Amino acid sequence: MKNLKSYNPKFTQEYKDGLEIFEQISCAKCHISSFDTKKGFKVYPYSDFLLHDMGEELSDGKVEFKASEREWRTAPLWGLALHEKINKEKPRLLHDGRARTFQEAILWHGGEALNSKENYMNLPKEKREKLLKFLEEL
Repeated sequence: MKNLKSYNPKFTQEYKDGLEIFEQISCAKCHISSFDTKKGFKVYPYSDFLLHDMGEELSDGKVEFKASEREWRTAPLWGLALHEKINKEKPRLLHDGRARTFQEAILWHGGEALNSKENYMNLPKEKREKLLKFLEEL
């Protein structure tokens, strides 16, 4: 396991600009960009791997173990750019694949993430485009 490689972003200026917007609108509150493992190396999952109330819009009416019908584990965003290269199709997003684009996924967010969605909607078009480009390259 120690020899397996994990996703590492390319720290380009576009990446840095996108990450700044990502953090500015509070996406990084749940989609944590990086953390250090117990073994001391940094990983970039863009997730906290915790359950969050995502609102009625994403509720499926089912309770699973300790998760309510409105709670979902934060999906890791790392490596989504590779999905298309490997599978020859764009990834379906959210817990049930209902979102075909990152913008759709953002706009489905509610509950604890409602603020982030509203912040995204209030961004100037240029910043929204930079953020989407950033997400597409993770």
